Amino acid sequence: MESSVEQLTLVKHKIGAAEREANRPDGSATLVAVSKTFDAEHIRPVIEAGQRAFGENRVQEAQGKWPELKAEFPDIELHLIGPLQSNKAKEAVALFDVIETVDREKIAAELAKEIERQGRSPKLYVQVNTGSEPQKAGIEPREAMAFVKRCREVHHLAIEGLMCIPPADENPGPHFALLEKLAREAGLEKLSMGMSGDYELAVAFGATSVRVGSAIFGSR
Repeated sequence: MESSVEQLTLVKHKIGAAEREANRPDGSATLVAVSKTFDAEHIRPVIEAGQRAFGENRVQEAQGKWPELKAEFPDIELHLIGPLQSNKAKEAVALFDVIETVDREKIAAELAKEIERQGRSPKLYVQVNTGSEPQKAGIEPREAMAFVKRCREVHHLAIEGLMCIPPADENPGPHFALLEKLAREAGLEKLSMGMSGDYELAVAFGATSVRVGSAIFGSR
């Protein structure tokens, strides 16, 4: 079985090839290595191989391993890519550098309060439920523009981009295209889309970051 470092190299190579295929500059799509459920010892070789952006699903799990790793490697950028509960906003603002799952008014209000209180400003993305799946987090596509506007004007949040997780059983292409269109209309430059099975396609549709876990670390 190939090591996580070998897998990391392969994924980066494929991202580079996808960028060139789409006539995009090298390095225009950032790899976020999804390290959820893996402990610090599994993650460390990937950090030592030069990877600096990582994604975690749960605030509590991330608190157990990342403060120590971030103290050792201060240039790490940690992304929250799982649903955020409002009672975890304080911990999320303290630990994460990017929060990709802003999707409702209550979260926006709590984040605004904590950002002001802590004087720490993580980059923020609005999560869009492109497939309108009832069980999935994210704002409905038709409400995304108005929500971004409220985040900016009511809560004074600097929204940087949009994020989506397409339905597992559908072609992700139309979902990536929809997210790109919404971002353009909202004047947002960042697009977090694409995972282990479809990150190359996401790069073709303009992803500025892709979230890849199992293709690097193996199955959980």
